[in-house]
Amino acid sequence: MPQLALSAPADARTDTERRNDGLPGVAPTGPTLTPAALGELAQRLATQVDLWRPLLHVNVDRRWYTRLQTGVGWEAWLLTWLPGQGTELHDHGGSSGAFTVLFGELAELTPAGTPTEPDRTDTRVLRSPQVRAFGPSHIHQVTGVGDSVAASLHVYGPALTVMNRYRLDPAAGPVLVETDRAGQDW
Repeated sequence: MPQLALSAPADARTDTERRNDGLPGVAPTGPTLTPAALGELAQRLATQVDLWRPLLHVNVDRRWYTRLQTGVGWEAWLLTWLPGQGTELHDHGGSSGAFTVLFGELAELTPAGTPTEPDRTDTRVLRSPQVRAFGPSHIHQVTGVGDSVAASLHVYGPALTVMNRYRLDPAAGPVLVETDRAGQDW
């Protein structure tokens, strides 16, 4: 298991300073990126270990995250997860996305309802170096699983402005519960 700090990250640069570092040969040229392009970007960022490893941090109370970098039409986030830590069922407010597991294991639950089983779900376990790319209407829940901490790198395009949270209703499937706004709720 990688050694991770249980205190604040050592990197004292601001989000703006990291955002302006640039990624030669990686930054997309347009404002709209496909899920596949976001997946490729996540893979490229994952290979830049010196970019993200110094920032890794674990919070014992909840999953930890920080914005790693932004570019034209996208933003990247770094997350750590202890076993059992996870998100609620949510979407990304119309943004497409992709994430790659840097180490550890994550479980992704997705609604897979049918007319006779609206609350049916599918679950997949992802391990390094797997990438999961998805479109703008994707709803999922992600949870750290396994015996050790996991880390993942997420890329969204365009940058997140809202995230909608859902509950899974036995008769209706995913039902919107709340909308969180960037800069206010995270």
